[in-house]
Amino acid sequence: MRRPLHHSSPPSFAIEQGDIVRLWILRLLVPLGGHKEFIGSSSFRDDNLAETIGLGKWTDPDSPKFDRNRILAELRKQHATAERELADATIPEILHHNARRLADLINLDETSRRILEFVVIAYNAPQLDVALDLAGPMSTTRLYMALSVLLGSAEQQVKEALSSRGRLAQSGLIKVDHSNGMSLTGKLDLLSTSLPGRMASSVEDPLTLLREMIAPCNPPTLGLVDYQHIQRDLDVVVPYLRQAVIQRNKGVNIYIHGSPGTGKTQFARVLAQTFGCELFEVAREDNDGDAITGTNRLRALRAAQSILGTRQSLLLFDEVEDIFGDGESFWGKRSTAETNKGWLNRMLEDNPVPTLWLSNSIRGLEPAFVRRFDMVFELPVPPRRQRERIMTELCADLLPGDAIARIAHAEALAPAVVERAAHVVNSIRSELTDEQVPAALERLIGNTLTTQGHPPLKKNDPNQLPSWYDPRFINTSADLNAIADGLSRNKSGRVCLYGPPGTGKTAFGRWLADRLEMPLLVKRASDLLSMWVGGTEENIAKAFREAESEGALLLIDEMDSFLQDRRNAERSWEVTQVNEMLTQMESFPGIFIASTNLMNNMDQAALRRFDLKLKFDYLLPEQAWEMFVRQCAALGLPQPEPGLRHRLAGLGVLTPGDYAAAARQHRFRPFATAHLLLDALGEECAVKEDGRRRSIGFVH
Repeated sequence: MRRPLHHSSPPSFAIEQGDIVRLWILRLLVPLGGHKEFIGSSSFRDDNLAETIGLGKWTDPDSPKFDRNRILAELRKQHATAERELADATIPEILHHNARRLADLINLDETSRRILEFVVIAYNAPQLDVALDLAGPMSTTRLYMALSVLLGSAEQQVKEALSSRGRLAQSGLIKVDHSNGMSLTGKLDLLSTSLPGRMASSVEDPLTLLREMIAPCNPPTLGLVDYQHIQRDLDVVVPYLRQAVIQRNKGVNIYIHGSPGTGKTQFARVLAQTFGCELFEVAREDNDGDAITGTNRLRALRAAQSILGTRQSLLLFDEVEDIFGDGESFWGKRSTAETNKGWLNRMLEDNPVPTLWLSNSIRGLEPAFVRRFDMVFELPVPPRRQRERIMTELCADLLPGDAIARIAHAEALAPAVVERAAHVVNSIRSELTDEQVPAALERLIGNTLTTQGHPPLKKNDPNQLPSWYDPRFINTSADLNAIADGLSRNKSGRVCLYGPPGTGKTAFGRWLADRLEMPLLVKRASDLLSMWVGGTEENIAKAFREAESEGALLLIDEMDSFLQDRRNAERSWEVTQVNEMLTQMESFPGIFIASTNLMNNMDQAALRRFDLKLKFDYLLPEQAWEMFVRQCAALGLPQPEPGLRHRLAGLGVLTPGDYAAAARQHRFRPFATAHLLLDALGEECAVKEDGRRRSIGFVH
C-alpha cells in the first residue's frame, strides 16, 4: 500500500486485528478480486495474511498439497461466513469516538466519517495494508466502487463524499489523487502524517488531533503600544479586524511583510489578544521537524478554515514565501500559489476565519494576488524610541539605562533579537555575576546582529553631541541660534551644510536636534547604499519614512553620494538615486539636514530644493585660540603662553574636529604642555590637502 503522504517509516503501533479488519480483507480478496494476486500456483503471496483469515493450514509444510482451486473455494466460504456473522462489526471504540467528534467539528456526513475511519485503520493495520496492495491499481472510478463494497455504502454517496465539494476535500483532510496506477489508499491522500496514530491511540480534543496542521499560539509579550511606529496602519487594521470578528465577516485577509525579527508574529498575537480571540497558526513543520510543503500548508489552511469557522478566532499563516515565492521563472516552474490560483482566489474571497499572512518580503507576490488582500503593509524595525522602550520592558533589570539607550541606536535591532537574548540571559542569570549579566546580553545581541550582516554594536553613543561643541566654534556667516529658533517654530525645513571635513556639520545636526528636543535619525552613505539594483532607492525611502514615523530630525551625511550631478551620470541607477532622493526631500514634512564635503559634485537641480545652504569653514583665528585655551584646561595642561597664539593662527585649516582628534590622542600619548598640543594640531593640519596647498604652513 502506498501510505498517505508516502511515509518511509512504519507507524509506531498497529491497530489490533479485529472483526472489521478481517471483513474488509475478505472483501478485498473476494468481491474485489484480490485473490488473483493472493493465491499463486504453489504458495500464497503473503503467509501472514493467510494465517489472519484462517487459511494457515495451507502454509504448513505438512499440509496437503497446495491446491489453488480448493483454497479459493475455502476463501469464498470464509467470505460468505464473514458477511453473515461480521456484518455488524464495529470500529475500535477510541477511533470511533475521535472520528465522531472530528466529524461534528467539521460537519462530516456519515459516509465521509466512515471513509475517514477506514483510512485511519488502513494506515495502522499491517495485514489490511497487504490486502489493499493485492486489490491492484485503482482508477478514480474503481476507487468509488471499491470503497462502496468495503464500507457497504452506496457508490453515489462515496463519490459525493470524496468530490471536491465534499467536506473531506473542503476541510483538506483527505484529497483524492486522480492519477492512475496507485493503490486504494495511495489515492486517498491524508493531510496529517500523525493524525491516524493519534485518532487510534487515545481520546483527544479534536483540535489536539489536528495539531500537526494547526496549533494555538502563545500569548504575546508585547502590546499595541510597542507598534506605535505603524500607528497609521493600526488606525485601520484594528477596527477593521474587530468588526470582522464581531460580525463574522468572510474574506478578511491582511498581508504583513517585514524583515525577520521585526515582531510580525508578536503583532498577530497582540491583535488576537486585543479582540479576545484565539489565535491559531498553520503548521510549518511536521512532528519530525521536517518542513511541510507549500501545497500541504495550503491544505492545512483549508482544514483550519473549516475547523475554526464557528469559533471566535484568527488564523496566522507565517512564511507565506512557501506558497507565493517557491516558483522558478527561469525553469518555467510555477509557484504553489499559481498552481492553486483558482482555489486560493476563492479562499481569499470566502474564508470564514480572518487570516493574517506574514512574509519577510513582498517580492514574489503577484499584483493579481495583492489586490485580493484587504490590507498590505510593512512592519519595519521599530524606530529608535520604540527600540529603546521595548528594550526597557525586556531588559530593564539586565542593562543600565545608558547601555539600553546606546544599544537602541542599532538600526537593525529587531524586537525578536532582544527578546531571545533576554530569554537566554535570564535562564542562566543565577550563574552570572552582576557584572557579567549586561556584558552577556550585549554580546548575544551583538553576535546576532553581525551574523545577520549588520554593523556591530557601538561601544559609545554614536549620536552623542561632542563635548567640545559650541555654536561659537562654528565658522559660518549665519546665526545658528536664529536658524534653530526658526526651525523650532515651523518644524519643517531642508538645510544643506557644506564645507571641509571636521568643521562641525554633523555635530550641528545633533546640536539642533537637542535644541529642538527632537529625536535624531542619522544616516550615512554606508547605511543607504546597496549593491542591489533598486536597493539604494528603497533604503532612501525607508529612511524618510522612519524619520516621519518617529517625528525625528533626519540627518544624511555624505549627501554627495546620492545627489551627484546627473549630467555626469554614466549608469541609469545613478539618475534614479538622485530622483528618489529629490522625491523624498520634497514630500518630507519634517526637518531634513544634509551634509557634504564635496559641494561641487552636487546636482544643481538638487541644490535648489534646499531652503538654506550653509557653508562651514575652517576656524577663524579668534575661534581657534579660544578653543585652544578651553582644550588646554579640559586636558589639565598649564595655561598656554600668549606667544602661541600667532603660531596657532598660522594653522589656517584648523577645524573643531582636529581638536577632537588631538584629545583622543592625549589618552594614549599624553601632552605635558600646550606646546605639544599645538604640535599635534599642526600634524593634523599638515595631512590635509588644503593645508598643503596654502602657502602658510606649520612652523615650529
